[in-house]
Amino acid sequence: MGIQYIGLQEINGPLVFLDDVENVHYEEMVELRVNQNDRRLGRVVQIEGKRAVIQVFEGTNGMSLTNTTTKFSGHPMEMPLSKELLGRIFNGAGKAIDGLGDVYAEKHADINGNPLNPVSRVYPRNYINTGISSIDALMTLIRGQKLPIFSGSGMPHNELAVQLVKQAKISEGDGKNFGIVFAAMGVKNDVADYFRRSFEEAGVMDQVVMFINLSNDPIIERTLTPRCALTVAEYLAYEHDMHILVILTDITSYCEALREFSSSKGEIPGRKGYPGYLYSDLASLYERAGIVQGAKGSVTQIPILTMPNDDITHPIPDLTGYITEGQIVLDRGLNQMGVYPPVGVLPSLSRLMKDGIGEGYTRKDHSALNNQLFASYAKVQDARSLASVIGEDELSETDKQYMSFGKLFEEYFLNQGFHEDRTIEETLDLGWALLSVLPKAELDRVDDAVLEDYYDHDAAVAKFRLKQAPIIQELSHSGE
Repeated sequence: MGIQYIGLQEINGPLVFLDDVENVHYEEMVELRVNQNDRRLGRVVQIEGKRAVIQVFEGTNGMSLTNTTTKFSGHPMEMPLSKELLGRIFNGAGKAIDGLGDVYAEKHADINGNPLNPVSRVYPRNYINTGISSIDALMTLIRGQKLPIFSGSGMPHNELAVQLVKQAKISEGDGKNFGIVFAAMGVKNDVADYFRRSFEEAGVMDQVVMFINLSNDPIIERTLTPRCALTVAEYLAYEHDMHILVILTDITSYCEALREFSSSKGEIPGRKGYPGYLYSDLASLYERAGIVQGAKGSVTQIPILTMPNDDITHPIPDLTGYITEGQIVLDRGLNQMGVYPPVGVLPSLSRLMKDGIGEGYTRKDHSALNNQLFASYAKVQDARSLASVIGEDELSETDKQYMSFGKLFEEYFLNQGFHEDRTIEETLDLGWALLSVLPKAELDRVDDAVLEDYYDHDAAVAKFRLKQAPIIQELSHSGE
């Protein structure tokens, strides 16, 4: 039986201070008993000589300096792991909340994970099909990648997260070795119910492990949620050979909990009050994605964060962009136009997609289509900027064609229904149909051989004339 310490030296918010302790370790789990019957859990968050600072998960209400008994466990927080985790729902600290009882654990693992030898990492290849054209064609999600979504207040990132869970799949096999770990942090009750209800109605709950931390739950629990989720993902990927997609929403809530936690410890704040170690803390989460040599599974991450005031230079998106391999940026202008999902094409990218698309992965023409769509849509923005100055009627014929292409691209390619799941072939064919609206001479990012196979101006005019007669009439006379 371990040593029990009676009494406390100080209580400050969710923190308690204990003096004259020995052989205590950072992040060690602690059991606190109030009046011998109220049991609470805590974690060592700071050690100063023989003084230990403990953060109490359930808060310090009802605790005094004399009525508390403290016992150190000798180990960090551990997550019970089993294949039975699939289909289960847990709170932010890994406790089952679905009424099905505790998980029968095959093993327990430290939620902080084991450091990966960089030499053992395998370069990510092959892709995950999301069924969303803008992502699959222009910023393809590669297995083992960390690709964040930068959103803003009031944007449909929750709907996008649900659609990703419903539609994401790997290219080969029957999907039995594909699973999703979904962690929601600091969400309201109605949002948590929306996530749970959507997954159950879509029939995908049996391949999802859910962690839900509510906005009124303790902030210490919020700082544990992504680590519990990633521990489960690593277990399923590296010990059960599954390809796991981890969706973390909202990283901004996590960072704000970290800021509050840092402030309560009296640490010197950094940019905008966030702790100076925010970069390394985020890296400790994001770097747990990847593929390990000798393992058949993979861990892919999609962290979702809301940018305060849509400011992409805010510390959270700024540091996230440094650590991750690209970003998907949601555009408020497209959202106000009714485009769903409102993916801003030009500020978005996937740095690893070049080696995970093309022949043998998606289709041989994918890279050429991606380059040309980016280039053509950039010219659309130039034409719109010019039109705002001199008026659309004064534009050249070519600029008018790009303006028309931009409207079609946003209406047919970027915009798709919440329940619409497009295959990679449908997405690529739609991209070529839209490019074929433009004169062939304007498609300068594509080889002639590829154009010969996929460019068909007359078919494109016929395809879109039904709903876009005024636009296509002027294009149909332009020729090449």
